[in-house]
Amino acid sequence: MATSDRRQLERYTLRIPLRFRALGLASDKSEHFTEVLNLSRGGFFFVTSAPLQVGMPIEATFRMPAEVNGGSPHETHCRARLVHAKPNTFSDGRMGYGAEIEAFIEPRNEVPKVSATVRAEPSTPKTAPSSSFPRP
Repeated sequence: MATSDRRQLERYTLRIPLRFRALGLASDKSEHFTEVLNLSRGGFFFVTSAPLQVGMPIEATFRMPAEVNGGSPHETHCRARLVHAKPNTFSDGRMGYGAEIEAFIEPRNEVPKVSATVRAEPSTPKTAPSSSFPRP
């Protein structure tokens, strides 16, 4: 989104939980938890103590409120790029970052779905060995 287009989408000042991780070679790969302080359909502003830089891509997850998307609230997963930083946003040293959403992505499934039908087969009872350690 061009600089002149950045503020054409309506912004909502609200606080919603945000989970994110930085992407790229030089980034910290751990997940960070904070809050979105304002949000539009095209981006969001958040504050963190994570070591980030303008231009860095991030992957983020938050709950998109109904008033922002015009539908029902839903979990949103997106890839975004940090487009500006606001130093000394809080007295505890955290910085504020503006992130522009580049793409909405499908969440990664932790457990793969199995589509095949599994049939139970009869089995013979197994007995456990009397001792799992050799005796002297």
